[in-house]
Amino acid sequence: MALTLLSSLALGVSSCSSDPDLVFEHEQPQFPTRADAILIEAIMPTGTAASDAIYISGEFNGGDEVAVGDPRWLLEKAPAVDSKWGIYLYPGDFVQGKTLSDGYHFVSAAQGVERTVTNGDAIHTDNPGLGGRANVYVGKWAKAFMVDDVIQHDGYAIFIEDNTGWDDLAVYAWSDDNPELFGGWPGMRVTNTQTTNGVTYKYVDTGAANAGLTYNLIFNDNGAGKQFDGPAFTLDHDIYLRLTDGGYEEFEPGGAEIEHDGYAIYISDMSGWSDLAMYAWSNDLPELFGGWPGALPTGTQTINGVVYKYFDTGADNEGTVYNLIMNDNGGGKQFDLATVTLDRDYYFVIDGSKGTEVDPENPGGIDVPVTPDEPDEPVTPPAEVNVKLYVENNTGWAGFYIYAWGDAEIFGGWPGKAAEGTETVGGVTYSTWTIPQAGTFNLIFNDNAGTQYDAVTLTVTESDKAYYIKAAADGATLVTP
Repeated sequence: MALTLLSSLALGVSSCSSDPDLVFEHEQPQFPTRADAILIEAIMPTGTAASDAIYISGEFNGGDEVAVGDPRWLLEKAPAVDSKWGIYLYPGDFVQGKTLSDGYHFVSAAQGVERTVTNGDAIHTDNPGLGGRANVYVGKWAKAFMVDDVIQHDGYAIFIEDNTGWDDLAVYAWSDDNPELFGGWPGMRVTNTQTTNGVTYKYVDTGAANAGLTYNLIFNDNGAGKQFDGPAFTLDHDIYLRLTDGGYEEFEPGGAEIEHDGYAIYISDMSGWSDLAMYAWSNDLPELFGGWPGALPTGTQTINGVVYKYFDTGADNEGTVYNLIMNDNGGGKQFDLATVTLDRDYYFVIDGSKGTEVDPENPGGIDVPVTPDEPDEPVTPPAEVNVKLYVENNTGWAGFYIYAWGDAEIFGGWPGKAAEGTETVGGVTYSTWTIPQAGTFNLIFNDNAGTQYDAVTLTVTESDKAYYIKAAADGATLVTP
């Protein structure tokens, strides 16, 4: 408790005093501000556990279905005050044109969405700006109001934990011997929900008259073009399925422990790729997951509120060393992830161009520390240059960013940097960037909203040089003005 509070009590002032000098410990700043970030410090309701995974969610980051599970939006608990949590927000990560003033709330992976004390929708609009801080009180978690739904089902039910991210979910069920269970393609939309033990599932009933029949399930986005095969399901029990945008995992309600074959490599996948594969090679050993492009994920697992895709490495391979390459299942996109020794589990968060190892106990916080080897020779800092980059932007995207990787992230972390300005050369208007140092840089053009492609690679060695690029929606080329 803050000293000012103890002093006030000693003078007979009650804890409800309106004395402006009365400052509770949880109201005091617990995180330092950063010039390039917005700091939100959230005061959590009673019953929030230190192990809870808590996310900020709103129009600025795509809402609950996008934000929950993304480490960028995960809050960190203050070390000294259990009720205070904080998060640094970078406007470059925001949905184009959106700010905190458009409204946001908080979501606990364990206890549900934030609600007001009267069980209404919670909306905050505090927007302190870069370098600023806001103190926000969180009302209550949805679980505080939850009771299990009492629903009479027609036959056995398919219960779904929906992590597809699709706008609409439907299930189609076919059989060689029986009529389509939910009608013709795309089947039945999954819209009903049921809360059991504080967890809300989507569900469809299969009909008591169909008990004992076997159907093959196909999940799809209500006929809009995305689909994957589910299991063959004999209608003699309820089934619980956890869906991603490319597959499913059957589980027991309450979270049965997953048995892994050897150590696992966990991937928090922010790549935006439709498929994800891992290729593992060694100079001395056979390819761990077979030939290129390697293996698809073994399954998915939620740890501390973060949904990971995981790859089991096999108990027989413990102690071996492999080089990992992430790719879009041979579709043309790839990057080197890491060299690993299979003597422990590994956790990474990846975007479309790189991966960062994280601590699963604090996935939104500090990276796993790595002690660098001592260099044999003094490291020479990169040469400073003053090189101008001109891009004729014909993409038609609402936003345009350049992410650069290679010798350095010269435009910052993903999604990189928007244009510094514009300049007309030879009658063409270009967006401009400044390259600050020499080196080799691979450029990725993106709209910070899911669209991206590898553009060009530049090797910069001279000052006062200019590069000109013509960018279309599907590719880019170096040009001469």
